[in-house]
Amino acid sequence: MSLIATSSDTAAEAGDRLVRGACPHDCPDTCALQVTVRGGRVIRVAGDPAHPPTHGALCTKVSRYAERSYHPERVLTPLKRVGPKGSGQFQPVGWDEALDDIAQRLRTIAARDPQAILPYSYAGTMGMVQGESMAARFFHKLGASLLDRTICASAGSEALAATYGGKLGMHLEDYAHAKLILIWGSNSIASNLHFWTFAQQAKRNGAKLIAIDPRRTETADKCHQHIALRPGTDGALALALMHELIAHDRLDHDYIARHVDGFDALKAEALQWPPERAAEVCGIDVAVIRQLAHDYASTRPAAIRLNYGMQRVHGGGNAVRLIALLPCLTGAWRQRGGGLLLSSSSWIARVRDDRALQRPDLLAGRTPRTINMSTIGDALLHPGDGPQGGAFGPKIEAVVVYNSNPVAVAPESAKVAAGFAREDLFTVVLEHFLTDTADHADYVLPATTQLEHWDIHGSYGHSYALLNQPAIAPVGEARPNTEVFRQLAARLGFTEPCFADSDEAICRQALPSLDFEALLRDGWVRLPVPELPFADGGFATPGGKARVVVPGLGVPRHVPPHESPASAPDLAARYPLAMISPPARHFLNSTFVNVTSLRSIEGRPLLEIHPDDAAPRGIADGSVVRVFNARGSYRCHAAVSTRARSGVVNGLGIWWRKLGLDGTNVNQLTSQRLTDIGRAPTFYDCLVEVEADRTATDAAPVVAPATTT
Repeated sequence: MSLIATSSDTAAEAGDRLVRGACPHDCPDTCALQVTVRGGRVIRVAGDPAHPPTHGALCTKVSRYAERSYHPERVLTPLKRVGPKGSGQFQPVGWDEALDDIAQRLRTIAARDPQAILPYSYAGTMGMVQGESMAARFFHKLGASLLDRTICASAGSEALAATYGGKLGMHLEDYAHAKLILIWGSNSIASNLHFWTFAQQAKRNGAKLIAIDPRRTETADKCHQHIALRPGTDGALALALMHELIAHDRLDHDYIARHVDGFDALKAEALQWPPERAAEVCGIDVAVIRQLAHDYASTRPAAIRLNYGMQRVHGGGNAVRLIALLPCLTGAWRQRGGGLLLSSSSWIARVRDDRALQRPDLLAGRTPRTINMSTIGDALLHPGDGPQGGAFGPKIEAVVVYNSNPVAVAPESAKVAAGFAREDLFTVVLEHFLTDTADHADYVLPATTQLEHWDIHGSYGHSYALLNQPAIAPVGEARPNTEVFRQLAARLGFTEPCFADSDEAICRQALPSLDFEALLRDGWVRLPVPELPFADGGFATPGGKARVVVPGLGVPRHVPPHESPASAPDLAARYPLAMISPPARHFLNSTFVNVTSLRSIEGRPLLEIHPDDAAPRGIADGSVVRVFNARGSYRCHAAVSTRARSGVVNGLGIWWRKLGLDGTNVNQLTSQRLTDIGRAPTFYDCLVEVEADRTATDAAPVVAPATTT
């Protein structure tokens, strides 16, 4: 475990200035920051010791945040493309020239049909202001296509909301009181470090920790037990646990009667899943399932930390619904340290004013089409072949990308790269660096980092709101996302007063019921969340009960993967290995890949493969392999390791494509097929074959840097 408190051990000096901030990244921890500024330059980034979830510590990645802001390869002036799409060849231009041309190009397209313009953004920053505030206002007024932001969590989020009425759960700090913690689909040491500190506290107090994950993660190494089930079989395991709870009458009948709606239907489904059936589907021992059910039923308090890894398969939504019902069957919610947390983001949603932030009234009654960000490859190349068919609408003529890197992170990336390579596609990218997506842009506009702008944050892993204040002036010619969209709005003649709102004003609009002065003073405030949220029911559903039967969804069940030997035997005969693509420990999606100190720790793109799968293929540790399926192939280095279970390979991501051996990454292999609930991608539902690359050397990739002229 690595908890690093600062980015520098520089002693404080007279004249140093301390600025309160918040980590902007797509992580449930949402840490409170204390930024030390000396002479206009950040010299130290530390965690706030007074903020309970952060307790003064930062992860390895964010402790180096100043290195990111002052990175020598950071884009610091607007760039205009001068070479072919994807070449990364640009020349510097002035802001006025860039914005004038962008505005004119968008105006021309919008005159034909504004739906031909698509915003593409996600969680490059989780901030409400630099995310979807001024940008949403701009695109709503323009009448552009809407974006279905599904790429990470929508399967689990919609499933949890269907069950609980919102994305709601335990207080993070209460895990310290648990006596049993199931860490389900989460490598917490890498992706939820501050939860892990509370789990460790519980462990020191006698709690048992169990990791449920196809991969033997760094977190699994530190748990008492690791259950390595097959990818996409979590729902079957949950049903078998329910079977045992019901068969042995280990239920809290009072809690179920008062606070669960539809138990009889759930009971009928669960009784079809004895442990023997689930063991065969999951690829684990029957005794493991029986013991897990016994431990969960007999230990108080018992908590589940569910994370989004397990919902990136065809049946991910139904699996989340099932797992979310487990603490309702045992009454685990009654005690501090009992219950479940997947996401807590609906706690902040209760006090956030999205209408003020995003101004949907600017649509003025229009209903633009919605495009799924997870199928952007097909949307750019084959719009008529997608799920909307002929109703897709106009061909996409312009994409404005901010807070995302779709060429690297979206599934089936050969199609995504080909779509962004269209010469007739006008592309604008707001970025810090020349990413794979920025290389395909007509204009790259330099964006500010978190140290240089205002923002306001909630969290999906704890129950606090945070304010980020700018610590330094923008580096170079960088501008906040908000300012870029203000300037474009002015050039397009948008005169509504909301386009003149300052970033600080938008921060104040975002959470009108909270004490903004306290946010300014302390950097964070606790949200008005009950101490034991569901001890007496009170779920956010219409009837106040946890729901089994949901209109349009029915009773939750195990939904098999799209690609597995059981569901697609002919495909499995050609591609017999299941591949999951969890993040490399020192990256966050494709963020931080270009930070030298972090990339040097990761070394190079890796595929973990079990010795039993490597030996018959003649694959040695460290050798170059070709991973392939019908969608494409990807070369990387093999790590022969028991971190992979037999029959499953782990393609660690998400490396920038241009840092790969052949200019690709693991998403060359993933598909655009969607989940059962939430229209989300199925990154971990992917069959492949692996072979040794006999023509390759073991040399690290040599990458030509993107250039400006």
